[in-house]
Amino acid sequence: MLRSLCSSTRLPIPFFTRPICSRKMTTAPSPICPKFISIEGGDIYSRSKRDGIRFRLVSYNILAQVYVKSSLFPHSPSPCLKWKPRSQAILTVLMSIGADFLCLQELDEYDSFYKQNIGSHDYSSIYIQRSGQKRDGCGIFYKQNRAELLLEERIEYNDLVNSLEDESNLHECKRVDTQVEEDNNSETKNGSSLKNAPEDRGDPNDPRVRLKRDCVGIMAAFKLKDAFHHIVIVANTHLYWDPAWADVKLAQAKYLLSRISHFKTLVSDKFECTPSIILAGDFNSTPGDKVYQYLVSGNSSSAPLAECVDELPIPLCSFYDHTRGEPPFTNCTPDFTNTLDYIFFSPDEKLKPIGFLELPEANSPDVVGGLPNYYHPSDHLPIGAEFEISTE
Repeated sequence: MLRSLCSSTRLPIPFFTRPICSRKMTTAPSPICPKFISIEGGDIYSRSKRDGIRFRLVSYNILAQVYVKSSLFPHSPSPCLKWKPRSQAILTVLMSIGADFLCLQELDEYDSFYKQNIGSHDYSSIYIQRSGQKRDGCGIFYKQNRAELLLEERIEYNDLVNSLEDESNLHECKRVDTQVEEDNNSETKNGSSLKNAPEDRGDPNDPRVRLKRDCVGIMAAFKLKDAFHHIVIVANTHLYWDPAWADVKLAQAKYLLSRISHFKTLVSDKFECTPSIILAGDFNSTPGDKVYQYLVSGNSSSAPLAECVDELPIPLCSFYDHTRGEPPFTNCTPDFTNTLDYIFFSPDEKLKPIGFLELPEANSPDVVGGLPNYYHPSDHLPIGAEFEISTE
């Protein structure tokens, strides 16, 4: 059953003409607002038959304003980097998509802008700010008329430092020289590194310093407000950026799945249910990287990492890989264009993928030259999944 659910169904990727969001007439182009497309082809809303309850989830690294500097984005038109037009463009895109759940990364100005402005469209939200002096974080927004928050937990990856008392973890994190050399050969430096390069990371040979990266995540259990009140666990995270520190990202991924597994048990016992699990975020890892391979290593149709299989607490599929193949890119700058953002889900008999959020082709005029630009207010693109919950 797991194999058939998780095997990649690589359908031909059609070209879509993405509509431009309607706004008041200006001299500058308006942002493009992507639509959900049925995996069976055509507009997802044109199908009349419904076998269950549907909901949509979008994941989007919106590019924290604190990282927006003209020196880091010299390719971007200057007006596209200014807070007021950029924040309004992000809001326009998100509200046009109208998903039931929004998982946002690099979310700053949460209290001063996004909480209230997204909230005015019938969304409630939960948020965790990064540790230390970092000003951005991860947030989950959910439509109040579609979901009820039952339980939430926050994830601080700095807690991994405490795990160093475990000798096996200490040994793994001390494999700096060989690990870094190996991963530098296999992993490509990504565009996110431009925003983080100036940081003082301390002694890379000290595992306690190495693991303290101030990265976070957040997860929550929601009861869908429909006939039989199915419970869904939604997790959102942003892993560390540097490909040369792939061991840190892998340690974060393992900790993340361990926390989700414990949270699932807690929710199952407390509410006497079998919740569905969806994990979204910016994983700063391409499909060939160790983090991605680890996360899908419970998928029997994938080639698992031998050292990871026995430790994987939850089997996961990548939504896009399962429905249409991973997109060619979700992050687009002149120095780096590749896929870093994913929506994973744990296959179960009730959860059926039915649609995905369209993405531009590599030669689309709206992405040529790199992001952000007038059409896309972040250096990342939003990705999205539509599911159907079976009533049987």
